[in-house]
Amino acid sequence: MRKYLLSVGVLLAFGTGAASAHITLETQEAAVGSTYKAVLRVPHGCDGKATTGVRVQIPEGVLSVKPMPKPGWTLQTKKGKYDKSYQLWGQAVSEGVKEVDWSGGNLPDEFYDEFVFRGTLAADLPAGQKLYFPVVQECEGVADRWIEIPAAGQDEDALEFPAPAINLLPKK
Repeated sequence: MRKYLLSVGVLLAFGTGAASAHITLETQEAAVGSTYKAVLRVPHGCDGKATTGVRVQIPEGVLSVKPMPKPGWTLQTKKGKYDKSYQLWGQAVSEGVKEVDWSGGNLPDEFYDEFVFRGTLAADLPAGQKLYFPVVQECEGVADRWIEIPAAGQDEDALEFPAPAINLLPKK
């Protein structure tokens, strides 16, 4: 019985922490063809060190991205060509923001913060699937790379550093 209680104690102390301690998106589903406000929730630093940068890769099919500035942080975007051309508000769109980078800030490990951007989900994204937003969390001399995307059939909970994701819903 003592061994069982010790195992449960270890599971509670360590087993649930990894699953709830990663960067996530506040709203985890959105309809294709809609505007999506992405709120990246940063619950901690890297191994006790303060977060000094958050960089998110914008997946193919997320268009017209506009990040929200944060006081005390430098905001930059990297633009590039999309893999294909999309229709957005009656116009052909073939390039846009591919990465958003907040840097130069200081978010101590014991505090929580959110990093926000909005974009439009292309109408031809596949409803019923997930869309992943890989994030690199820079800290004082180290980084956590929340970039793991599960292979087909792989359990997402088995990933150590899962990329934040949304479920794509049918167009409304």
